Amino acid sequence: MSAASTSALSSLLSALNNGNAGLDVTSTVASIITAESAPEQAWQAQQTTLNSQSTEIQQLESEAASVTDSLQSLSDVDGAFSSLSATSSDSSVLTASAQPGTVAGTHTVQVSTLATTASWYSDEEPSSSAALASGSFQITVGGNATTFTTGSGVNTLDQLAASINSAAIGVNASVVTDANGARLALVAQTSGSAANFTVSNSPALTFTQPVQGADASLSVDGVPVTSASNTVTGALAGVTLNLSSASTSPVTISVAPDTDSIESALNTFVSSYNTLVTDLNQQYTYNTSTGSEGVLASDSSARSLQNAVLGAANLNLGSGSITTLASLGITTNQNGTLSLNSATLNSALSSNYQAVVTFFQGSNGSSGFASTFIDTLGTYTDPSQGAFTVDLRSISSENQDLATEISNFQTYLASQQTLLTTEYNNANIALQQLPQTIKNTQVLLGDYSSSSSS
Repeated sequence: MSAASTSALSSLLSALNNGNAGLDVTSTVASIITAESAPEQAWQAQQTTLNSQSTEIQQLESEAASVTDSLQSLSDVDGAFSSLSATSSDSSVLTASAQPGTVAGTHTVQVSTLATTASWYSDEEPSSSAALASGSFQITVGGNATTFTTGSGVNTLDQLAASINSAAIGVNASVVTDANGARLALVAQTSGSAANFTVSNSPALTFTQPVQGADASLSVDGVPVTSASNTVTGALAGVTLNLSSASTSPVTISVAPDTDSIESALNTFVSSYNTLVTDLNQQYTYNTSTGSEGVLASDSSARSLQNAVLGAANLNLGSGSITTLASLGITTNQNGTLSLNSATLNSALSSNYQAVVTFFQGSNGSSGFASTFIDTLGTYTDPSQGAFTVDLRSISSENQDLATEISNFQTYLASQQTLLTTEYNNANIALQQLPQTIKNTQVLLGDYSSSSSS
């Protein structure tokens, strides 16, 4: 006997025992529908599992993509290994930076004088808003003279500064005020001798030049160099020199691979790799609370990826001094994650730099570690035919089939509920009329018995 039949029979017997109380139609029908809903509950549980699997696969895809991104930085010729550092033996005199692709080497620089920015200032006035005497003066920049007049609409230092700035002649004007009064300050917009300018005096204002615009003077590897700016570019190909002070002795500039950037890129790879491995490990770790493994424990793609990732960490790329991650100080822990030993890495970079580059980027048409691992991960994450892409399509299809089954079953249950409600309402009416029917029958039987006796 089914659970629904048992529930219905129990309701009928209860109604008979309750005399005129009748049948609780709503409760009875609900019990039957609940009993018949078991398949739907099983399908919904399957959907929950599928959704969890889909979420976890997408998480693994994201983590694998992060590993790929970290490897791209190591495989790209313009990536981490192209970064160069330029160090100065005396940063109080100058610092330097190098662009990717710059030839490594050592250079000597001696700074004789720094570039200066031309400036002038006027004699004091009582305040920035005090009225100026009438007069005119010229500011000459690059041979071009511009005349400024006071006393005819430009009556104060504030107004004069605004007039000079609006003329856009390559000179910035401002008013400087202290306890002694206000002065008009004029400063060239750029440094160097070409930006030097002159100012003529007028009856209203007298000017003084505290600094004359001049070029920086230095020597680079013994070659005399001048620069309008203290930021010197072009003297050394790919190197920018930032001058801070003159020196009495040469400063050494060393251009070399930026090992800090390389170590940072490798740390990013190790971190993203460890995140992926840890998540994969959790799929096959028994959880005592749930009494089960991860949702992808039975997924062949997840198991295959775990094997591929762990295998990549032990990849050996032929002969030479740098053929494995371990020879760079990147070793595998007991749980499959990686650890980076900075001392071993820096030793490899200082003694076998090109071998390290070749290990990651390959040479003479052969693939390096980075591109090999990227290709391996791509077989799982490729958006068209990757193993995880295929898995997600299958899960989506199965989920859709279950959704259709549930929808059709819910339609069936709704029709059953309507039918059962009608049937049990009719049965309820019959049950409620039964006592009166019995009484009427007993009366008829009594009348018949009396007539038979007489």
